[in-house]
Amino acid sequence: MIKNYLLITFLLATTTIFSQEVYFTSGKNYTKYNYKDANLQSSPNLQSGTGNFYEVGFVKPLAKKNMLYSFGFSLNDYNAIGGNSANSYRWDTQYLGLHGGLLYNFYSFTATSKNKIDFLFKTRLNVSSIIYGKQEINGIYYDLIQEDEFSGIVLESSIGLMAKYVIPSFGALSLGYNFCQSINITNSSSEKISFSTNQLQLGVHFNIN
Repeated sequence: MIKNYLLITFLLATTTIFSQEVYFTSGKNYTKYNYKDANLQSSPNLQSGTGNFYEVGFVKPLAKKNMLYSFGFSLNDYNAIGGNSANSYRWDTQYLGLHGGLLYNFYSFTATSKNKIDFLFKTRLNVSSIIYGKQEINGIYYDLIQEDEFSGIVLESSIGLMAKYVIPSFGALSLGYNFCQSINITNSSSEKISFSTNQLQLGVHFNIN
């Protein structure tokens, strides 16, 4: 956990040089894995798991009105549980990634004479790689980092919505939702994994002039 906070602090310090708005968001991932074995058979006993995520980055307006682009770093937990009457198992994984995307401010509501609420549509791509992974089977743990279906490069596309309460002298607070679809693009093994994630997030945004 200390390493995570040090990473976030470092990224905040470096991104302020380039951005007009620096943000930090965190929240919950609800991840559903789609696993297929060598015979392309899915596992009916695999269930959704929950995990945390952290993001830090910057946002800068484009020349076109109401359009912005974002760039940042992410740390995501993608977890799952499963089993039957004879066996139980779980996957606990953590991926470090780099993402870029676009935001469109499609509506603004003036809350007071100074503050307002912006509603934004988001779309982006995230490229990540596993930095921690464990599989538990009946109390015995196995390392997933060297497994082809988990290691390598994971490409994630996402769309989402965000409501941002703008405070001019400070920045903004935000609440958002993303739907993410991920696939390992470097996996050459006979076992295949993809996963979808529903993501709920809270954010803090700081103005950089």
